[in-house]
Amino acid sequence: MSDIENIITESSETILSLKNNTAEIQKSIDSITHCLNSGKKILVFGNGGSAADSQHMVAEFLGRFLKERKSLPAISLTTDTSTITSLSNDYSYDIVFSRQCESLVESGDVVIGISTSGNSLNVINGLKTSHKKGATTIAFLGNDGGQIKNLVDIPIVVNSSSTPRIQEAHRTIYHIICELVEKSFL
Repeated sequence: MSDIENIITESSETILSLKNNTAEIQKSIDSITHCLNSGKKILVFGNGGSAADSQHMVAEFLGRFLKERKSLPAISLTTDTSTITSLSNDYSYDIVFSRQCESLVESGDVVIGISTSGNSLNVINGLKTSHKKGATTIAFLGNDGGQIKNLVDIPIVVNSSSTPRIQEAHRTIYHIICELVEKSFL
């Protein structure tokens, strides 16, 4: 097999392994649907590629995924460069999400942290703050789930140690969530 074929096979196998996460994915869908039906919002954050995934997921909720429907309230905490850089400069990068969650998260919201390692300190801090404020916390993780696995209400751990494969699986997970949450609002 060529390198290209090996990468495609590895990616496909990782995505197929998500069948082992169907219970957690369904709990996430149920939690998000309940949150939105209760007039609450979704907040999402992560670093690097996970920051991009945060923005992508939020765009699907605010706009549409497959069908025309009302806009669903969601915020990505990775899009405001002035906030991120001022918090990093004035305090520490470790608090860029927790500080935002301190003022934006309300009881009943759903907060999703994305970390391929499961050990990103700023994601940990954001999820801890959100939990204290009464939000349901969900995490998209990789490797063994890291520290975050035991801190959240719903951990979804991708069975891989390859960052690109984990990120590909995370995209599949949030596309499933967006499609099935949207279906409940049609």
